[in-house]
Amino acid sequence: MGGHSYGGRQCSLLAAELPDLAAGLLLSSYPLHPPSNPTRMRTEHLPRIKVPTLFVHGTRDPFASSQEIEAARRLIPAETRIINVEEVGHDLGFSREVAPQAENLPTLIVEEVQSLFRG
Repeated sequence: MGGHSYGGRQCSLLAAELPDLAAGLLLSSYPLHPPSNPTRMRTEHLPRIKVPTLFVHGTRDPFASSQEIEAARRLIPAETRIINVEEVGHDLGFSREVAPQAENLPTLIVEEVQSLFRG
């Protein structure tokens, strides 16, 4: 199960409440906090996620820094991984023209999800 931004947050909340609902999570541009309020973290449910989780994160995303995503990932007791997409924001480089960093991102995500579930 997965989603982008708020859709991913909703998936993570469901996975925390219903542990048998999904075999894993794909969370792209996860909104850890409002861009204007980095002290309001949305991580309280993450320790209840029991399935493998892949975060896809733009290093210029105003909803979370790379360090914040890394810290959030460590709250999940299941296996987690992060794909950091350099120099892109919340859109992961897909608005307007695709950023060069995002060009191969769909393939990379599929490969990482497959690897995560094989592991």
